[in-house]
Amino acid sequence: MVGKYKVITLCGSTRFKNEFMEVQKKLTLKGNIVISVGLFGHSGDSEVWENMDEGTLTKTKEMLDDMHKRKIDMADEIFVINVGGYIGESTKSEIEYAKKNGKKVNYLEQ
Repeated sequence: MVGKYKVITLCGSTRFKNEFMEVQKKLTLKGNIVISVGLFGHSGDSEVWENMDEGTLTKTKEMLDDMHKRKIDMADEIFVINVGGYIGESTKSEIEYAKKNGKKVNYLEQ
């Protein structure tokens, strides 16, 4: 089947790794192309940050935030993984960015 697939970028705290994986599966099976985070810094990829000096850590976090905004640029909409209603500062920034750029915003929990 060749079709036009909606592209959805997942946003939310990386502490919700299991929820990211579950939502990615569900959205994919509904016929969407899903773009997710590159790593789960708050739940499972802590080795990335080990032995990183403060300057490198700051630059890496800034790069990852910018990369995620580029992922939003590629998407038709974003899907916010807001377990328990939690939306952190980075995710708030991504929601604002998406809205400013005319992207639809959907939430795991209303």
